[in-house]
Amino acid sequence: MGVNLNPAGGRHRPGRTRHMAEINVTPMVDVMLVLLIVFMVAAPLLTVGIEVDTPESAANPITDSGEPLTVSITADGTIYVQDTPVEYENLTAHLTAVANAGYDQQILIRGDKNRAYGDVARVMGRINAAGFRRIGLVTDQEQQ
Repeated sequence: MGVNLNPAGGRHRPGRTRHMAEINVTPMVDVMLVLLIVFMVAAPLLTVGIEVDTPESAANPITDSGEPLTVSITADGTIYVQDTPVEYENLTAHLTAVANAGYDQQILIRGDKNRAYGDVARVMGRINAAGFRRIGLVTDQEQQ
């Protein structure tokens, strides 16, 4: 005693299609590949958004694998920690708050080459006085 669930009574009517029980994943794969390419292109552009014209140097590049904390000093003297503008007087408090959140990597200073050396050294000294010992300067690779 069987039950026929086909409304056509077991016969396939012409003009009527059967439903496919499979999922076509090709459009989803296409969308995922496009998103992957977009993120691969956009990721390097998101690292540091502060425009700083760093000086050139023949020093070897740093090979540290961790994500560094970046302190930038622009040509007009504005100080940024990552992308956040910080007053010179509040720099120590801001960096200490970041360190208390569990950050223990190197701090890199990006000083504009048109800014006075004394201003960059003053910021570096302030960071050192706050107890940070792994401090580096960012420069561009010197052209031969």
